[in-house]
Amino acid sequence: MSKNDTPRDMTRSILFDMDGVILDSMPYHVRAWQEALSEHGFSVSAELLYLHEGAIEPDTAAAIFQGNERFIDADIFHEILERQMEIFATRYQSMIKPFPRVPQILRRLSEAGWQLALVTSSHVEILKKVLPPEIKSYMDHIVTGDQVSRRKPFPDPFLAALSALGQGPEACLVVENAPAGIMAAKAAALHCVALTTTLSEEYLSEADAVLNSHAELSDYLFECNYSLSPLTANSLFQVSKHNPLGIRILVQSARG
Repeated sequence: MSKNDTPRDMTRSILFDMDGVILDSMPYHVRAWQEALSEHGFSVSAELLYLHEGAIEPDTAAAIFQGNERFIDADIFHEILERQMEIFATRYQSMIKPFPRVPQILRRLSEAGWQLALVTSSHVEILKKVLPPEIKSYMDHIVTGDQVSRRKPFPDPFLAALSALGQGPEACLVVENAPAGIMAAKAAALHCVALTTTLSEEYLSEADAVLNSHAELSDYLFECNYSLSPLTANSLFQVSKHNPLGIRILVQSARG
C-alpha cells in the first residue's frame, strides 16, 4: 500500500525539525551568529545560541544577549540578523549536509506509509538552499518560520502542520533538538522526542524521550514496540518501560 493509499485515520505522522535533526547545520548557524554579533560588539557563547535555537526574535534578543554592556534594540537586531544570514550563505551554506542516518530513516518511514512533515523556524528561502531534493521528496508537508505568525516556542508551526496533514495530536510524534521546539510541541499537545545533537539531556528534560543519536532514534521508531506499518491512534505511544536501550521514556496513551 502506497502512502497515498493509506487510510488517513490509520496513518501515524512524524513532524521533524530541520536544523539539528534532519540537517547537521547548527554548528554553522552558531558560528555565523557569533561572527555577526562580534562585529557589533557582542560576545555570545555557543551554548547560549544553542539554548535559544529557533527562538531569537527582536522582542527577546535584548534579554538573550544581556551582559554585553550594550542594549540590542530591534534595528540593531535586524542588522545583526541580516549579517548572520549573509555570513551563513557565503561561508557555511555549502557545508550543510543531512545527518548520515537521516535518508535511511526517512525512506523506511515513507515506504511504510507514515506521513512526514518538516517544521522549521528557518525561512523558506534558506530552506530552498540547504535542504537536499531527496530529503524534501519524503515530506508530505513543510512549515517554515515565515509561514506562521508566531514561531517556536509557540505551538503555531506544529498546529499548522497538523492542519495540513489532517491529523490530531494523538496520531503524531515530534522529533526536536532544542528547548523552543520542545516547548512548541508540548504546547500543541504532541508527544516529543529530543535528540542530543546540540545540547545535553539536562536541557531537553521537557521532552517525553531523550535520545543520544540518530541510531537510537531509528531504534525508538522501528523496534521499541513500534510497528513498521501505521497503527490506529488508539495504540499509539504504548511504549514499554523495559526497553533494551535504556532510553528515558514517558509512557503515554493516545487518549491521555
